[in-house]
Amino acid sequence: MIVFTVKRIGFLSFGHWQPIPGSVSRTAADALQQTIELAVAAEEVGVDGAYVRVHHFARQLASPFPLLAAIGARTSTIEIGTGVIDMRYENPLYAAESAAAADLISGGRLQLGISRGSPETALHGYESFGYVPADDESDADMARRHTEVFRAAIAGAGIAMSNPQMTGVSQPLAIEPRSPGLDERIWWGAGSRATAVWTAEQGMNLMSSTLLTEDTGVPFDQLQAEQIRMFRDAWRDAGHEREPRVSVSRSIIPIIDDETRRYFGASAVAESSDQVGHLDGGLARFGRSFVGEPDVIAAELAADEAVQAADTVLVTVPNQLGVEFNARILESIVRDVAPAAGWR
Repeated sequence: MIVFTVKRIGFLSFGHWQPIPGSVSRTAADALQQTIELAVAAEEVGVDGAYVRVHHFARQLASPFPLLAAIGARTSTIEIGTGVIDMRYENPLYAAESAAAADLISGGRLQLGISRGSPETALHGYESFGYVPADDESDADMARRHTEVFRAAIAGAGIAMSNPQMTGVSQPLAIEPRSPGLDERIWWGAGSRATAVWTAEQGMNLMSSTLLTEDTGVPFDQLQAEQIRMFRDAWRDAGHEREPRVSVSRSIIPIIDDETRRYFGASAVAESSDQVGHLDGGLARFGRSFVGEPDVIAAELAADEAVQAADTVLVTVPNQLGVEFNARILESIVRDVAPAAGWR
């Protein structure tokens, strides 16, 4: 029996663009403008969130805040967010100002996913941005240090001292603008169980994707469900007053017409199981894709332990196939898959 549980459904776009046959997103302008239009269309069909992935030195979305502000200005109810921003690359104070501005433009709908980063095209690309780890820290340590300053600034901490000659007083100044409540809408992209525990201790929401940087031999959804349980236990032990949020990402393609069948019909079998590989010198487990008839996908997602444990599901979209194609996919997920999976 399917247990009813209300879940938010968002889309997650990597914003690829490339001038190749079949791609509707051929330039950076295409990727940006189509992401805005997809957010508008997604809101119209009942999707709850529009999220973008951030990559540098690649033909993908890179600077999220102008894009999020534009989406916020064109929509009224849909959450807008990132999944995730690599904090190794960020000036934490400028990022805090930009995040607050985007949140204010959207009326407080920003859900900001951040992390220590992932393998990338550039070798130590963050150093080209001017950020070099100290002698006693790793790049992950630097990302967490940036995050600490970023979160403090968003929460209104004094960052710089005022100039008495200009203000008549000497006192700490916070960044401006600030957006109330944004500090509670920060998520950490955790790739392991240990990082999920750290995330809870820090009081951040948990964002978990289709990749875990560890493997214990159990299916992906069970390993991810264990990560979520450990996060919730650590959150409770830390004594935080509010309830945390947890998102998981899934690749979901319902086969609803000839076009979806032509593009993805062969994937229904080929991508229906987890994959285990090497990443950053260790084993990693990659989650399966869910491709097939909507009722079949719904039953599979209803049996996914991590999906059942999360309050938000982010659906990765093939953005290069265009707005209309992805809007139809998302509409089917909201209309056909979610109710049958017991999400709504």
